[in-house]
Amino acid sequence: MKDGPVRILLKRFALACFLVDLHGTRLLRRMAGRRPYRLGGQCRLCAQCCESPMIQTGPFIANGRLLRRLFLAWHRRVNGFELLEHDRLRRTFVFRCTHFDPATRRCDSYAHRPGMCRDYPRLLLWEPTPPFLPGCGYRAISPNARRVAELLDAEDLPPETREELKRRLHAKDD
Repeated sequence: MKDGPVRILLKRFALACFLVDLHGTRLLRRMAGRRPYRLGGQCRLCAQCCESPMIQTGPFIANGRLLRRLFLAWHRRVNGFELLEHDRLRRTFVFRCTHFDPATRRCDSYAHRPGMCRDYPRLLLWEPTPPFLPGCGYRAISPNARRVAELLDAEDLPPETREELKRRLHAKDD
């Protein structure tokens, strides 16, 4: 499903709002002393993130009937997301993107994709344990990865254990 001119304008407006909110939120988090993980690796073009986009919402959207309907209508009409699953406990919505072509594994509206698609996986880097999709080429690197790696290297550990700890503690900086 390709985008028409009205949908493109709506998406541009939504993207501008998304970016203002995103950068403002990140600025406030940094001012509060929070540091995100750094992004390592690269995209392997597996397209798992495009197949079933997931959005986690606040309690008002997840539990409020009117707001949830508006939220779902927006994503259906503007972004082409069709609801597959709603987990009330985790406040997540899983969609099927109508712009994703499973045969080519590509987006037919890549230039006009939503902000969440543009910013993936950087959105995950503020999570306590970033939940990357299996097989994704990206990985999180702890802001203090070098120091953690140095401390682990100083310990008398078997090499396999040391490497596993570095992986689990997101201390692999290579």
